[in-house]
Amino acid sequence: MKSGFNAMSVFIVVLLCLVSLTNVVNAQPFDIDARSAILIDEATGTILYEQNIHDAFPPASITKIMTMLLSMEALNSNKISLEDEVLISKHASSMGGTQLYLEAGEIKTVEELMKGVAIRSANDASVAIAEYISGTEETFVKKMNKRAKELGMKNTSFFNTTGLPAEGHVTSAYDVSLMSRELLKHQEVHRWLTTWIDTVTVGRKGSVQELVNTNRLIRYYKGATGIKTGYTRASKHCLSASATRDSTTFIAVVMGSPTSAIRFSETAKLLDYGFANYQSIKIVNKSAKVGRVSINKGNLLEINAVASKNLSILVRKEDSNSIQKTVSLHEEVAAPIEASDKIGEIIITLHGEEIGSIDIVAEVDVKKASFLNIISRMFEKFISH
Repeated sequence: MKSGFNAMSVFIVVLLCLVSLTNVVNAQPFDIDARSAILIDEATGTILYEQNIHDAFPPASITKIMTMLLSMEALNSNKISLEDEVLISKHASSMGGTQLYLEAGEIKTVEELMKGVAIRSANDASVAIAEYISGTEETFVKKMNKRAKELGMKNTSFFNTTGLPAEGHVTSAYDVSLMSRELLKHQEVHRWLTTWIDTVTVGRKGSVQELVNTNRLIRYYKGATGIKTGYTRASKHCLSASATRDSTTFIAVVMGSPTSAIRFSETAKLLDYGFANYQSIKIVNKSAKVGRVSINKGNLLEINAVASKNLSILVRKEDSNSIQKTVSLHEEVAAPIEASDKIGEIIITLHGEEIGSIDIVAEVDVKKASFLNIISRMFEKFISH
């Protein structure tokens, strides 16, 4: 009995040690004073820190990240332009909360409204641009939820364009990082996201409103590039922030911090952690030429081999000089070939292990050689000799 008891005691001690070791390995490097938080690499989407990232909470005005995203997509598709004039509706002018104090019946350009949304987080401007794009705010909100599903935002449900309190209007830190990453792909929006102070004239009497960016990291954090603050009593203090140093961009999201000061300090802590420990290295851009490939029996003798997409690699800083790139191309490819057909591969390894790869593809279509192509080449060879 005694030896059995001792054996059982030893087993329990070993089990507890293993559990403790597992907890240490999986432990976060630090805590964030917020309901949820996440840090991701913008180039690869890699998650570097997480805290309750899939829990859904009221997002307040970080909702407007999706409003801005759909607005930028409408601009890029030429559905609207920055110079378009927007008639302000009674509904838009009645929003309350943070606003530009737009008056029903006045006219504002799309660019003025975007400045109001991005810099001041104006609710009236947010609704006005939504109505201009979709006809009604309700129709625009349906587009917001559709786009959220396309981005993989599984814990999000939008009920308005502003983030003003509404039953069931929620999202998660992870989902916010997804739409933030998508928004940053639009270079034009960076102009407003990084503006500290600007002005806009509103109202029929022409009142000049000074716009001060609600995201004070824009002024005080090195490399800050955005994105959006939010606050309601239910959501507490929220922030999605991005920053770029050299070739590395991180996105940090905190939701439900107890004070405004804490949300900024905790977000800065996340970004500091990223920049201190990791580096994003761009390997190749989409469509970049990486070599030439010979064509057998084609109307072209050779074609450019190009990268099929952007390729970036996130590594710890101490590993940044240990990355190896291997470019593997077919020596010859038989016609016909379609543009984007795979003709090779780029493989990235770190300490002998593959950490990333992309296809190399044909830049253009290649048809089979015609009788005229063949005769022409025979004649060229004859002359050259």
